[in-house]
Amino acid sequence: MPSLSSIFENLEPYIGVILSGLPNTLILTFGGFGIGLIVGPLLAFLEVYGPRPLARLAAAVEEVIRGIPLLVIMFLVYFGLPELGVRLDPLTAAVVSIGIRSLAYQSQIIRSAILSIPAGQWEAALALGMSPLEAFVNVIAPQAFRIAIPGLVNQFTVDLKDTSIAYAIGVAEIFTQSVHVAQIILDYLSPLLFVGLIYFILTYTASSLASILYRRVAIPGLGGGAQP
Repeated sequence: MPSLSSIFENLEPYIGVILSGLPNTLILTFGGFGIGLIVGPLLAFLEVYGPRPLARLAAAVEEVIRGIPLLVIMFLVYFGLPELGVRLDPLTAAVVSIGIRSLAYQSQIIRSAILSIPAGQWEAALALGMSPLEAFVNVIAPQAFRIAIPGLVNQFTVDLKDTSIAYAIGVAEIFTQSVHVAQIILDYLSPLLFVGLIYFILTYTASSLASILYRRVAIPGLGGGAQP
């Protein structure tokens, strides 16, 4: 059985090549997640507090997006939009695609967090003269986001791993670079093991940092308790 050092022996000269795709991986991850974090709460707000037609429309948008594979979304954005006169470079198209997929799941996460907050808080905010938007921003959203942290972090790690799908439209992220290296050295095992290790380190780091944040900001008795 080959040792770990022998498995990575041929890979050593090409580690820099694989790591050169890391900036694009991070751009895809944070860009896609950021789009979701901007649009997702809006969909959640409309689903919970919007007029019935808008609530149904927001729910339908969420359902449709969650029902379409990310690869299909990515091909629609990159290859389909040019037929409508909108051309995006591969990196931008991939960010937008991951963002579209992420916003649907983040909307669901945040909607669940909103619904976990006692309705009396919403009613009290309105009774104090706040508009629905003010009540959401000042009373509901701060609590909902705290409760949603574990789910949002899970979605962040999903978005991170989904960046590998950008390989299909030619984005040079770490998975794409590892495949290129594999084709050069005629060995798929070591490059893919190495890139898998990178994904693990990134997801583990994100989860660990989020756990620390959640313990600091969690609301006692509501979505978890803060640790002393």
